[in-house]
Amino acid sequence: MKVGVFGGTFNPIHLGHLVLAETARDALSLERVVFIPTRQPPHKPAAGLLAGSVRLTLVQLAIRHHPAFVASDIELQRDGPSYTVDTVQLLHNQVPDAKLFLLVGEDMLAVRWRAWSDLKRLCTIVVAHRPGAKPRRTERGVCRVAMPQLDIASADIRSRAAAGRSIRYLVPDAVARYIHQHHLYQKEGRR
Repeated sequence: MKVGVFGGTFNPIHLGHLVLAETARDALSLERVVFIPTRQPPHKPAAGLLAGSVRLTLVQLAIRHHPAFVASDIELQRDGPSYTVDTVQLLHNQVPDAKLFLLVGEDMLAVRWRAWSDLKRLCTIVVAHRPGAKPRRTERGVCRVAMPQLDIASADIRSRAAAGRSIRYLVPDAVARYIHQHHLYQKEGRR
């Protein structure tokens, strides 16, 4: 079984995330893509991060109609920073016969990864080019997939939601409705 592993804060999940996952699924013939919201990202501050359970709900809403996409709370169950190598090792132990493919945007190659060589041993790292990211030299154990370029960022979506602006066509409709109905990302004075 070939399984894509797609982690991130998903604060919120948006169409760029979904296009990356679907492009990798199609290009690599993945049978499943597992979306894993991060509890606490080790490479950036967690300020403004919605509760993990809320981000998991947003992911579930976004992927609910795709038969190959599933959501997992395995990082939300652990305390402390969410290191990808720990998550991939856990998945490898749970499903030892699966061939794992870690899906990342090209901008994540600039991040210092914990146990990078162990990570490359446990899975194939799949890099998708993102708008604004400088192309980096590909190293052994890393493959690239070409994907449609969508310049969508979670930070922009949060800013738009906080200002009461439309986020339609940036996130799935069910995600937009949930964000609006629950006043997510809005400052206290705007509620």
